[in-house]
Amino acid sequence: MPIFSLSGRLDRSTAAPLRRQLLSDAHFEVIPLKNLTEQLQHLPLGASVSVTASPNKSLDDTWNLAKDLLVRGFRPIPHLASRMLESRQQLDRLIKELAELGLNELFLVGGDAPLPHGPYEDSIQVLQAILGLEHKLVHIGVTAYPDGHSFIETAALSSSLRAKQEILKEAGLASHAATQMCFDPNTIRGWLESERASGLEIPIHLGIPGAVERKKLLSVGARLGVGASLRYLQKNTGTLARMVMPGGYNPNKLLSPLAGDLQRLDVQGLHIFTFNQLEATVAWRNDAISSLKT
Repeated sequence: MPIFSLSGRLDRSTAAPLRRQLLSDAHFEVIPLKNLTEQLQHLPLGASVSVTASPNKSLDDTWNLAKDLLVRGFRPIPHLASRMLESRQQLDRLIKELAELGLNELFLVGGDAPLPHGPYEDSIQVLQAILGLEHKLVHIGVTAYPDGHSFIETAALSSSLRAKQEILKEAGLASHAATQMCFDPNTIRGWLESERASGLEIPIHLGIPGAVERKKLLSVGARLGVGASLRYLQKNTGTLARMVMPGGYNPNKLLSPLAGDLQRLDVQGLHIFTFNQLEATVAWRNDAISSLKT
């Protein structure tokens, strides 16, 4: 049985095996850009690779990259951005293509487009539409926002997450919620404690930045809907100096303070935002695993 302190947190020595497992099984998020190809050699064979739906690309770009990753021996998990869908026919085609590829998992996001490209306003509508199609999906991931969203109210975010939890549960599908990139461990902890106390049961995959260069983190991050987190860093210059060193961001600065809380808050995975900087991120991940071995 796990050994808890009076606060309910796992002792660090007891938390190490869980943290090592989470690092070993982490999902690496990549962006369908030209600079990705040369970086793929650094991914461990068979790794789970989460493929973003970039607002500057199409959903077909996401699906094409997923196909390429599958051929290369990885386990791709494409993102389906609801507001980027142009029609129900396109949704039907994309879901059929997943089945033809033998892929049974996707990650469902709303998307940051100010206006929908087609009939779907949000991911709940798309989730319900998918369940009305013939599909081979067994697992659907959804988004969670400890640090809020740029144009969606906090109460609406919480309500939407619970609605998706119930829809997926009733459909008998496995699921998880991956958190947005957030740089404040206290914000993540407080949000998840509050959500768990209010009935959120879905497993959580903690979203953390990889070992990313400071310039890339700030410039690309601003385009990926994490402006609130970046403003937190900019306002707290001491935090920025500690977390974003000249050699790049060190993910341990976020992961270590949360290590003792991972089990009690049912964090079952890590979702690593790599910004396509796979060499540095995988090297950090491997070093972190090695440091946790007994």
